Amino acid sequence: MTAAKENRTARRRAPSMSPERRREMIIQTAIPLIAEYGAAVTTAKIARAAGIGEGTIFRVFADKDELLQACVAEALSPEHAVRELEAIDVSQPLPERLAEAADALQAHMARMGAVMGSLGHRGGKHPGTVRGESRTESTTRIRAALVELLEPDRAALRRPPEQIAALFFGLLFTQPRTEDEPDLTPKELVEVFLHGAFAGGAE
Repeated sequence: MTAAKENRTARRRAPSMSPERRREMIIQTAIPLIAEYGAAVTTAKIARAAGIGEGTIFRVFADKDELLQACVAEALSPEHAVRELEAIDVSQPLPERLAEAADALQAHMARMGAVMGSLGHRGGKHPGTVRGESRTESTTRIRAALVELLEPDRAALRRPPEQIAALFFGLLFTQPRTEDEPDLTPKELVEVFLHGAFAGGAE
């Protein structure tokens, strides 16, 4: 048997994935391609990046539009961000915890922005996951994970962790930007959030 035939045989004999697992794999492969190419990305390009045949995509998605909608919904989902927040070591000092949280949430926002921005010109249905109850649920879950990070320092906080979490979450999503100044790093943002605008901790 030639090497080429052996490779083809090995590929045919590779363990099969469940439809749910294959669907997830295709979505994760497609998201960065959608961020780069927008709606112009082809299912053939996605299939090549995933190492599968193009027909495999259509065994778990009805068409390309359904795949794009699933990718938008995944990009907007808080699942990954919540998992990262829950993985932060709460034994660290609060500034380090919040800096890690800011980094995770900024990455989450960048992912959302890249996918939505690349498809912003596209017509058709919107998945609706950023409106109504879905958006509220997403915000609630992220805030709850932030509260858990703040809880060890409850006694030292001026306000309840729930309110501090809401303020911190709002700051991350509405951080003002200026043309002549670079964006604050997560650590810098946390320093201003925790200690205010005065230098040297002055009150």
